[in-house]
Amino acid sequence: MSGLEARLGSRRWRVVLGSWSLTRQFAVTGGAIMLLAMIVEGLFTAEIISRNTINREAATTALFMDSFLSPLNERLAKDGVLPESDRAELDRLLDRDSFESRFPHLEIWKEGGLVAYSRSPELIGRRFAPPAGVVGALTGEVIARYADLEADEHEARGFTSHYLEIYTPIREHLTGRIIAIAEIHEVADPLEQRLWWLRLKSWLARIAATGLIMAGLFWVVHRGNRIILTQQGELRRRMAEIEGTALRNRVLRERVQRASGRVSELTERFLRGLGADLHDGPAQLVGLAALKIEHVRRARTAADREKQLQMLDSVLADAIRDIRTISKGLVLPDIERLPLPEVVRRAARAHEQRTGTTVAVDCEDVFQPIPNAVKICAYRFAQEGLNNAFRHAGGIGQTVTCKLEDKDLCLTVEDSGGAAIADLARADSGLGLVGLQERVESLGGTFRMSKVPGGGTRVEMILKIQGETRMQGGCQNG
Repeated sequence: MSGLEARLGSRRWRVVLGSWSLTRQFAVTGGAIMLLAMIVEGLFTAEIISRNTINREAATTALFMDSFLSPLNERLAKDGVLPESDRAELDRLLDRDSFESRFPHLEIWKEGGLVAYSRSPELIGRRFAPPAGVVGALTGEVIARYADLEADEHEARGFTSHYLEIYTPIREHLTGRIIAIAEIHEVADPLEQRLWWLRLKSWLARIAATGLIMAGLFWVVHRGNRIILTQQGELRRRMAEIEGTALRNRVLRERVQRASGRVSELTERFLRGLGADLHDGPAQLVGLAALKIEHVRRARTAADREKQLQMLDSVLADAIRDIRTISKGLVLPDIERLPLPEVVRRAARAHEQRTGTTVAVDCEDVFQPIPNAVKICAYRFAQEGLNNAFRHAGGIGQTVTCKLEDKDLCLTVEDSGGAAIADLARADSGLGLVGLQERVESLGGTFRMSKVPGGGTRVEMILKIQGETRMQGGCQNG
């Protein structure tokens, strides 16, 4: 159970940590690591500073005490304790207030733990287990350590203060042999105060340096985090744009595919209708004319022949008129070398000539060529839109508007509504609004049909123009 709880706790911590920003992660983890490193380094450095300070203090004290004890070297070289006269002279020197206040106790140890001299007379001549400092000083080093209150010699005197014990070897003048060890007890309060200030200064310097390093690293990480967040935002925005574009392209591709299929179907239907129109119209009239030729041959009088010839002429005229009507809707004018506004105007003029109505054209100049497929689509759109405006609204308020905004071509045919004039409408070759919609969508455009205030109708084509084109004005979507 404890292992499962540990794994769950670790997972929760990873989730929480993963939800933080890089700046916050660095502030927490980096701050903890820097704090731990600062504490470890501070404790290590403080110990070194304390030890060096104590050793320096011990060396200074050892040199100072050597000036007092050097006259006693010859007597100390002998076995046993110092003579009474030497002890009295040493007591007199150590009884000075300036000396006693700093060094209240002094012992001289000889081999075997014998106390040859002490500021505490009851210890002179006694033997104790040699302190660790005495053992270390016998190797020739100056040893400094805090007093062990549980040592036998200290318990005998009832020590309660932690003095700084400095053990310094006393050497024979001629041979340099260590003949005794001087143990000086120094009052630790001044040293402790000095060490406290040294530690405080080192900690303040360390905290300031760590804070400065942490601030510099935090600024670098924070700046990098801002750059990363900005780049991530830009990447997300671009990915959203790419996904949106891909979705629109997929929708347009599906629309184009559907439109292409419907265009093929409508074209086939149109061809069947065209064949039916030719068969039922001009073909029947030509057949009737062929029969009239036989009647002309069989005419017995000039008047009868003339009558048959007039009927034959009338039938052939009707056939020619039907053929022209059909072909006029099939054949486009030469628009390949015309600019788009002129193509739209030609469609409007052809409609005016065919219906006797008026068409208002608002189409600004285009300064770059337009693809022929777009021109053909625009011509057929204007032609069919005007035909519907004439058929269903009597040609009242017919307006064609052609605008370009950015790369979107907007072609609109609008009427003001009114009574239909179906009896004046002639047969045309258009495929109707459904055919127009399929034609526009096959080019990747959009077809719209809506009502306008007053009862009129607006049909609108919006088509994306490939390449750079420029036109004054802009699309005005209804």
